[in-house]
Amino acid sequence: MGEVSVEINGRKFRMACEDDQEAHLTELAQRFNTHVEQFKGSFGEIGDNRLTVMAGIAVLDDLVEAERQIAQLKAEISQVQVDKDAIIQQSNALEHAFAKTLSETARKIEAVAVVIDETATGK
Repeated sequence: MGEVSVEINGRKFRMACEDDQEAHLTELAQRFNTHVEQFKGSFGEIGDNRLTVMAGIAVLDDLVEAERQIAQLKAEISQVQVDKDAIIQQSNALEHAFAKTLSETARKIEAVAVVIDETATGK
């Protein structure tokens, strides 16, 4: 089990974490402290608890916005998949129609060739 020391609002906190997660936890604490410092800069010294709560709410607001964007992107991906499937079906139908038309055209050309051949040989 790993352990790191982080600083939030000028106070040091020792925290346990999974091995190899120390750098990640330190980065999270620094990002959280950035929110605290921004609020402190905007509102001055309003108390540790209020600063912490405000920073926590700001972080959750960021999280909710990220979740909203993820949900929107998932919906867009689903729509792209539906559109892709429709295009594949349309492409298959066009390919089938083209093959049928090509086959009919080949049959007609063969019939014309037979008539020309019969005309040329005098049958």
